[in-house]
Amino acid sequence: MIGDTVISIRGGLVVRYVVRKLIILSLLLFLVSIIVFSVLFVLPGDPAQIILGINATPQTLENLRSALGLNQPLIDQYLKWIGNLLSGENRSINYDIPVNELLVSRLKVTGPLAVMAMCFAILLSLPAGVYAAQHRNRPADITVMFFTQIGLATPDFWLGMLLILLMAVKLGMFSAGGFPGWSVSFWGSVKALLLPAFCLGVTRASILSRLTRSSMLEVLNEDYIKTARAKGMKERGVIYKHALGNAMIPVVTIMGLQLGQLIAGAIIIENVFFLPGLGRLVFQAIGQRDLPVVRDIVLFMAAAIVFINFLVDLSYAYLDPRIRHG
Repeated sequence: MIGDTVISIRGGLVVRYVVRKLIILSLLLFLVSIIVFSVLFVLPGDPAQIILGINATPQTLENLRSALGLNQPLIDQYLKWIGNLLSGENRSINYDIPVNELLVSRLKVTGPLAVMAMCFAILLSLPAGVYAAQHRNRPADITVMFFTQIGLATPDFWLGMLLILLMAVKLGMFSAGGFPGWSVSFWGSVKALLLPAFCLGVTRASILSRLTRSSMLEVLNEDYIKTARAKGMKERGVIYKHALGNAMIPVVTIMGLQLGQLIAGAIIIENVFFLPGLGRLVFQAIGQRDLPVVRDIVLFMAAAIVFINFLVDLSYAYLDPRIRHG
C-alpha cells in the first residue's frame, strides 16, 4: 500500500515536471517564431526587388509583393505564415516546391553530419577526459589539456580547408567536397561526411574533454569513491563502475546542447565542403531573400535546439531525481 502511494507520488512529480517543461517549451517557440518573423524585416533591401532584379517593372514588383503577402498588415502576415507552416503549404520562391520537402531533403545531410560529429566528439573526449583526471597534474594531464586548448582555438572552417588540402589534394583519400546522395552511394555519402564531421567534432571534443576531466575530479573526491578504494576495489572498477556514471550528468547535458547547435550551426562547414545541407540552404536563401525558406528552416533549427534541450532536461532529471523535485 505504502509502495503504491510512493509510486503514485513520484509519478505525479514526473508528470508535473514534464508539463511545466512543455509549457516553457511552447512559450519559447512562440517567442522564437516572432523573432524569426520580425528579423527578416530588418534586413536591408526590398525582397521583391532582390528576387526580380533591378530591371523589374513597378507593376511586376507590386504583383510579387501581393503574392508574398508583403502588402498585408504584419499580424496577418504572421498568422498566414504560421498557418501555412503547420499545414505544409509554404512554398519556396526560387525552387517552387513546398519548403517541408526542401527541409527533409537537406536534413538527410545535416542530420547524419551532426550525429557523426557528435560521435567523433564523444569517442575523442570521454577517454581523454577520464585519462586526464586519472593523471591529474602529471605530464599526461598537461598533454591532454594542451591539445584541447589547440582544439578550442582552431576554427572549424580553417581545419576543414587544411584537411581538404591534405586528405583530398595531397593524398587523394577523400573528395574535396560534394555529396553523392544516399540513394546513389551509401558508403560514398558516409565518406563525404567524414571530414566535415571530424572538423565539427574536434571543437566539441575539446569542450567535453575538459568538462569530463573536471567532473571526474569532483566525483573522485567523494567519500563513496574513497570507500570503494579502501575495500580494495581495482582502480579500473572504481573509475568505470562508480565514478564515471555520476560524472556523466553534466557531460550529458552539454552533449545534448552541442547536438542541437550542430544541427543549426553547420552553415560554414557545409559551405566549405559544398554539402547540400540545411545550413547551406539557409545561407543561399538569405542571399536570394527566399522568405518562406528562411523563416521555416530557421524556425525548425530553433525548434530542434529547444526540443533537444527539453530531452536533455528530461534525461538530466532522470539521472538526478533532485532536479524534478525542485
